[in-house]
Amino acid sequence: MSTKCIIIDDEPLAINVIKNYLQQIKGFEVTKTFSNALEALDFLKSEQIDVMFLDINMPLLDGLSFVKALNDPPLIIVTTAYTEFAVETYELNVLDYLVKPIEFPRFIKAIDKVEHKLMKTTTINQNNNAREHLFVKIDKKKMKKIYLDEILTIESLKDYLKINTTTGKYIIHSTLSDFTSLLPEHNFIRIHRSYTIAIDKIDVVEGNSVEIEGLRYVIGRSYLEEVKGKILNPNSID
Repeated sequence: MSTKCIIIDDEPLAINVIKNYLQQIKGFEVTKTFSNALEALDFLKSEQIDVMFLDINMPLLDGLSFVKALNDPPLIIVTTAYTEFAVETYELNVLDYLVKPIEFPRFIKAIDKVEHKLMKTTTINQNNNAREHLFVKIDKKKMKKIYLDEILTIESLKDYLKINTTTGKYIIHSTLSDFTSLLPEHNFIRIHRSYTIAIDKIDVVEGNSVEIEGLRYVIGRSYLEEVKGKILNPNSID
């Protein structure tokens, strides 16, 4: 499942830079490029796009006015030579603001924001008839559906996570804080700087540790009071 992108910029060189960067990143597809925002406006009326890379100073319609004209915009990353519009763009819910010339490491940070935002947006299926689930990127091209009721633990591996479930184990690129924020608080709790666990999968609580499917996990000292309160007295926790 590719992340569909468009690029809007009146400078062909600037378009080529973004296109070349995106070609280095698996899972991102440049659907179309535009030299002015009016053409893009018509395109977005009929096409579903995930991410828009947008210049500000353009003929006919500037980038900020273009964003204001959109009812349901895709994720927006501004690419501009000017710094003075940053505050105004964030008020328009712009995801990131890249100042030209854009270095590739800085571009990668913007892409990380896109991936996290898309993952969070599709995290919980609000249909009451469906099992709660989320999609995670398990390799450069594949997004895997993981049912929340199958998750046992999530383990931090520096810049990566290992998600342990009843049906398999998956390595993804994320931080434990970011991933934990996607999970419902009533059934998941962080017990250590390296672990978040599913409360309903706990078999044993003993001292400063819990046991899940025969494996013991130590509760960090700073987490102990909150964790035991939520595990042993769930009805007292909102």
